[in-house]
Amino acid sequence: MSSKKQFVGELIAEAIAVAIIIFIGCSAAAMLILYDPSPYQHAYWGVAITWGLSVTFAIYATGSVSGTHANPAVTLALALYRGFSWKKVPAYCVAQIFGGFCGAILVYCLYYSVIDHYNEVHQLTRMMGGAAGVFVTSPGLSITTWHAFSNEVLLTAFLVFSIFAITESYNTVAPQANSGAFMIGLVVAVIGASAGYLEGWAINPARDLGPRIFIYLGGWGSSAFPGVTNYWWVPVFAPLIGGVLGGGAYQFLIRPFLPRPL
Repeated sequence: MSSKKQFVGELIAEAIAVAIIIFIGCSAAAMLILYDPSPYQHAYWGVAITWGLSVTFAIYATGSVSGTHANPAVTLALALYRGFSWKKVPAYCVAQIFGGFCGAILVYCLYYSVIDHYNEVHQLTRMMGGAAGVFVTSPGLSITTWHAFSNEVLLTAFLVFSIFAITESYNTVAPQANSGAFMIGLVVAVIGASAGYLEGWAINPARDLGPRIFIYLGGWGSSAFPGVTNYWWVPVFAPLIGGVLGGGAYQFLIRPFLPRPL
């Protein structure tokens, strides 16, 4: 197979991976937000594990093609610390964001009538942000924009730190065979279960930006861009910084001390 054809396949795989994550994860968010009583009202762990398993499924589907970065923060960290080609970084990121956009379309196909009913019942419009939370993240109770920014840096740092640990070839206690995909999904679920109410735990620029572009075009307008409290940039840039910090923490604080084969 030519290198060009392989690269195109990698981009397709990255887009499909993020589309899977958004399709499953944002559908769970729709179940949480649009229905009263919500099936997740007293079981938020169900939302968290659904997001986590969506990541696991995406890895199993596309990992052998692209490695399933499925997150610009992961791609950036891999380029900085693990030798991933810098030439591929921009295209990977675009493919991931496009995948988020496509995933949001699939969610909308499932729930558009429920979204309209929800907004009608609550006397909301799309321009007012009605049901936007199905697709995008926003600050929760008592969380300012800058607090959300620091949260996303920290949570994404933990995510990438964990991914580096799980996939490290010299880590003798890392998951073996194909169980790494499940463990990475479990990390995502644990982050959501412990911190999801803060601002929706984007921890991935493509997870928020792709769907945000879709809802902007789908009638939500200014409630998507710039969003509530001009929030749109937080889940884009904070995870990139967090990925660099988390990857660096593992690379310099843990990896040098791992056992090496003679």
